Amino acid sequence: MKFKNSTLTLLIGTCIAVTLAFVVMAWAQEQGKLLLPQDKGPDKLDVSSYPKPIQDDYKVFAEKCPKCHTLARGLNTMMTQDEWSRYVKRMMHKPNSGINESQGKQIFDFLVYDETNRKDKDPKSFNRSLTDEELEKLKAGEGH
Repeated sequence: MKFKNSTLTLLIGTCIAVTLAFVVMAWAQEQGKLLLPQDKGPDKLDVSSYPKPIQDDYKVFAEKCPKCHTLARGLNTMMTQDEWSRYVKRMMHKPNSGINESQGKQIFDFLVYDETNRKDKDPKSFNRSLTDEELEKLKAGEGH
């Protein structure tokens, strides 16, 4: 079978485009494969009443954290200070998080301040952090 150059170019271009589309779709599914209850809550927070350093910390949180999950997840999850510390350290070590030690401290400081000054005042409006067992069930599709 003989192809003209333009037909062959079109065929190759189409194959490349379809392949890239599948790669992008697979990547998008991988990024969002685990949806937690917290992800369904508000994904923005008005921090204008927070102290200036905490407002700056929020900016780092809002820039770095959505690289791996929804911003809503951190805003709608309740954790103790020790749990936030452990969680932020774990996130710092994730590939491609781009969170250095200083930024990790800023994220932690924001999360602890927000926990104490907003979430602890109305705990029924927020979800507690999930246990490792609950997370594994969600990953396996049993938690829906």
